[in-house]
Amino acid sequence: MTKHASKGNIVLPFQLERPNVRGRFTRLDSVIENILEQHNYPSIVEALITEATILTVLIGQMVKLNWRLSLQIRGDGPIRLIATDYYGPSEEGLPAQIRAYASYDKEKIDINSDPFTQIGTGYFAVIINQGKNMSPYQGITPLSGGSLSSSAEAYFFQSEQIPTKFCIAYGTTQLPLEKLSLRAGGIMLQHMPNASPLIKQKPSPQSEDLSKEINPLDEGLKGNWTRVGILLDTIEDLELIGPSLSFEQVLYRLFHDEIIQTSNSQNVNFGCTCSEDKVRQSMSIYSTKDLKHMTKADGSLTADCQFCGAHYILDPTTLGFEVPNSELS
Repeated sequence: MTKHASKGNIVLPFQLERPNVRGRFTRLDSVIENILEQHNYPSIVEALITEATILTVLIGQMVKLNWRLSLQIRGDGPIRLIATDYYGPSEEGLPAQIRAYASYDKEKIDINSDPFTQIGTGYFAVIINQGKNMSPYQGITPLSGGSLSSSAEAYFFQSEQIPTKFCIAYGTTQLPLEKLSLRAGGIMLQHMPNASPLIKQKPSPQSEDLSKEINPLDEGLKGNWTRVGILLDTIEDLELIGPSLSFEQVLYRLFHDEIIQTSNSQNVNFGCTCSEDKVRQSMSIYSTKDLKHMTKADGSLTADCQFCGAHYILDPTTLGFEVPNSELS
């Protein structure tokens, strides 16, 4: 196997040839810190955002260049929304970008409870934007299983018919002569048949059909899938988050009886695509009358990006549209 760095902000694709299982192994450090420092989140919200970010990177690495994969977790509990976006590189060799944020009711949240319970009843959604002139793909399944990882596994089995297993950990570690830092890591395994919008494929007439069905595992394959799942369950948190052991050392420890093939690793950066132009576009749906209610005493209108904290100050006279008098009467 090709040697890859042991530190974070990388996702490494790999394949176990004999059981026909492909996987992704990611470690994030400064990316997680950059996401969390945008807001003063309670610890249980931080835990869910971290888990959702790892899931997004593991799933998102499979999409094509210039595609965007988003996760939306919505519920009726105090943690109302967790949203993430993974932006595929514009060309091979460039880093992908990830951003995430959460919306929650700080008055109702129970910081001593299990984080997942604070979402309540809701759904797990995967949205894939394939670029201009293409309709977004969207799949939605109910939240289930007691964690975001379990909900993601249920999504793949129910919506994509792909047996999938996630293992995710996060925590603080400290190396000699280095400061204490937050690290997170995760591995995804999938028993892969043929088509899914999340799988990179060679172009074919059928590859654009995002609704193509995927047959789940037959009886003859269940043994292999069960075996690699049991092996993955033996992983320890420090093996996942690193950085003492390399990606290859961990994979060999887990699957040394298998033929392991690794592909080129993908760097991942924290990044946001917000801009003043996009803020102006979002404001174009409001009339000048509506904008007056949003205008501050100094005559300005402000907007903040929930993902990166960017602060925009706009002149409301340059926004919105005029409503004809006939419509006002």
